[in-house]
Amino acid sequence: MNMKPSKSKKPSKSLAQELDRYITPFRYDGSGKFHLKDHKTNAKGDLDKEKAQDILEANKGRLADFQERLYAQDRWSLLLIFQGMDAAGKDSAIKAIFDGINPQGCDVHAFKQPTSHELDHDFLWRHVVALPARGHIGIFNRSHYEECLVTRVHPDILAKEQLPPKLITKNIWRERFEDITAFERYLARNGTIVLKFFLNVSREEQRQRFLERLEVPAKQWKFSMGDIKERALWPRYQAVYQDIVRHTATSHAPWYVVPADHKWFARVVIGSAIVAALDKLDLHFPRADRSSLEEFKEIRKALEKEGNGKREK
Repeated sequence: MNMKPSKSKKPSKSLAQELDRYITPFRYDGSGKFHLKDHKTNAKGDLDKEKAQDILEANKGRLADFQERLYAQDRWSLLLIFQGMDAAGKDSAIKAIFDGINPQGCDVHAFKQPTSHELDHDFLWRHVVALPARGHIGIFNRSHYEECLVTRVHPDILAKEQLPPKLITKNIWRERFEDITAFERYLARNGTIVLKFFLNVSREEQRQRFLERLEVPAKQWKFSMGDIKERALWPRYQAVYQDIVRHTATSHAPWYVVPADHKWFARVVIGSAIVAALDKLDLHFPRADRSSLEEFKEIRKALEKEGNGKREK
């Protein structure tokens, strides 16, 4: 009897392989050259909005599961850094990706203009005290990178930081890059996974989003005249962002240059990078030791006995 050879099943793709097309093209870890102009702001891969929504929903479920295991295992922590021009979509991305996540294990910090108390410390101080504990996810909506960005575009801000004048030299930005890189390496060596997202939006898309803020009453509160003043400095900001990514991207703290003209695609890239990073950690729920299991047996017997007593009554 002739027997047809059985068809071998193709090995299923790992989660990392499944999501790789939405991660690797936008990841920069410091190897090779980096030019911001080479990164399109309107890329959307092979997706349309409907398919992107399916991936977003799937990633939300995966993230919820990973976050629960991360919290229970209590070994690793995750620091997510979001940078970008005004109206790049940082707030909405955080809201969409982390919708449904247990707030007990997730902390969001939005860093605005430093207070006088914060200016009495080194530039990393206020960020250090906000770092996530083990088992937690920490989100920095703007971050320590503002100290190499806004202060560089606006030198008058640097003058207010009360540094000894002799320390403010032409090398200060290179020195801050070195300090930040060392800081992030230190975090990685102590169990904090650092992922950095630069939401790369075009000037035209920012213009459209500003117009929407002006036209929609529910969004007008987001608009300020300061946004327009910063928009006039667009070329300068782009040059500084390029310098930041180029000098602070490392294998232990990579940058993801996220195409941000299509918010739905930006969320796919960000969510996929986060889920893939957590997937690599082999997160699992802690197992009870033998003595605890014996105690559980006795507790179970007592609870069952208590229930039987109630039924007899």
